[in-house]
Amino acid sequence: EVYRQAACVTPGNAHARRWQERCGADRAKLRTVYPGMETSRFAEVGDSPDTADPHTLVWVGRVEPAKDLVSLLHAFAEIRKGEPRTRLRIIGAPSGEEGRAYLGHCRMLAAQLFPDEADGPHAVGDNPVSFEEIGGPESATLAEAYAAGAVVVLSSVVEGFPVGLVEAMLCGRATVSTDVGAVVEVIGGTGLVVPPRNPRALADACAALLHDPERRARLGAAARARALELFTVEQNVTAFHGIYLELVSQAPMRRFLFDDDGDPRPFAVPPEACLPGLWTGPGAPVTARPGPAWAATGPQGRDASPVAATEGAR
Repeated sequence: EVYRQAACVTPGNAHARRWQERCGADRAKLRTVYPGMETSRFAEVGDSPDTADPHTLVWVGRVEPAKDLVSLLHAFAEIRKGEPRTRLRIIGAPSGEEGRAYLGHCRMLAAQLFPDEADGPHAVGDNPVSFEEIGGPESATLAEAYAAGAVVVLSSVVEGFPVGLVEAMLCGRATVSTDVGAVVEVIGGTGLVVPPRNPRALADACAALLHDPERRARLGAAARARALELFTVEQNVTAFHGIYLELVSQAPMRRFLFDDDGDPRPFAVPPEACLPGLWTGPGAPVTARPGPAWAATGPQGRDASPVAATEGAR
């Protein structure tokens, strides 16, 4: 019923748009408007040279089962076989009781996959996987968290609009993502995309970028340019401004009040003045009661009570 009544429906991405069409929305009414994100907090990192550790992968987000950190940990185990210096930083807080339980499970899995490596030719002295939260000493801000790694990874099995992916793009980071939700639409060829729940494919894509700093730089620059073009507050406001103008142009003509210079005051008459029926009181004659002060004067100074305006509209 909402879709039927609406003059325009504005999905936030093509993935949502397809669902709306499937649920009955008229394609002619649909206008895709991407979410607008505030970009200034990522500007310093995005415009600065990449100084991250070239052997570090970063995951940033809300810790919960849908993010599939288990697959990420298994993928990282494959990466470590060929690149023992590689590290993985998982930065984010758990979501609710389920998220806390999942975080505990991931910590146990990391301990099993990567026992302390204090011995051997590539000893690092601690576990190569770290679990952190925003606000810590090494990632005080969200931008610093994304800047901490050479490659940002998204390993989800479920996503709508991947906000974290856009944030990484705004930071100029090369990314490896799973093909879920609107990921392919958002990334648009500026990052690597692999099937979900496939640790081997995830590992291969991450290793390919870790081995190729020039490719990482190209993808990161392209990703930032794309994010600044499509996912800013400014583009969002501009899109809705155009939609509002389109809707207003199709609206029926309403009476106007005029100022002393003869210019119209488009919002001086409230919507209530156009309601059908005798809304000044049951059974009241059309001219029995004057309208309130804000509706007392018509376009040329004539008396125009709300009821009179309504009668004229009918």
